Amino acid sequence: MGGGNEVDFMIHGIVKYNLFGQELWLTTTTVGMTIITVLLLILAFVASRTMKTATDIPGTFQNIVELGVEMLEKMTEGILGKSGRRFANYIGTIFLFILFCNLSGLFGLRTVTADFGVTFLLGLVTFGIVQYQGIKNHGVGHFTGLFQPLPILFPINVIGEFANPISISLRLFANMLSGVIIMGLWYGMLPIFVKIGIPAALHVYCDVFSGCIQTYVFCMLTMVYVNDKL
Repeated sequence: MGGGNEVDFMIHGIVKYNLFGQELWLTTTTVGMTIITVLLLILAFVASRTMKTATDIPGTFQNIVELGVEMLEKMTEGILGKSGRRFANYIGTIFLFILFCNLSGLFGLRTVTADFGVTFLLGLVTFGIVQYQGIKNHGVGHFTGLFQPLPILFPINVIGEFANPISISLRLFANMLSGVIIMGLWYGMLPIFVKIGIPAALHVYCDVFSGCIQTYVFCMLTMVYVNDKL
């Protein structure tokens, strides 16, 4: 294959630099994350200003913000109960971040969450919060609980603790990467007359449907893991 038919769904380095003697790259993932972070900060600023100047007759954007907050509260309280409010900010943040990352392919960017480095870090953050809650709420019992119900199960319980962040990060990564590969193959290998119209339906599934579902699944599993330590 050559020319315009070359399949391309890889992460590309854009700028190379050295830091403490190590060769590092700014990649397409870095660019995508930067753009999404800036967009989310702008969205948060606008939403904050809108709610501070809220009126009895809300506009469209105010309605959307209020609906989103209500849905977030219901989702967190449904899993975490009274502790839902404590984690609403975190769950809301990762929900928006992952959702925007999953949908970034619609705007000409390489899907950010199709990079395991991104999803693994998200899993590590969740792992850190889960372990912190376990130690905070159970103290030494958080560690002695690994020997329950039988001491011989200690290795399996330890593996289970570390498997949780890996499993949720791999699930998100694999689902989004599969969409990137499918779209890359479609655009790179097939004739031009099938690149018009049909890809729109594929984008709806690979980016919109799958992206929304995987965002919801990641957040729900995060709350389930946290709830186990409350």
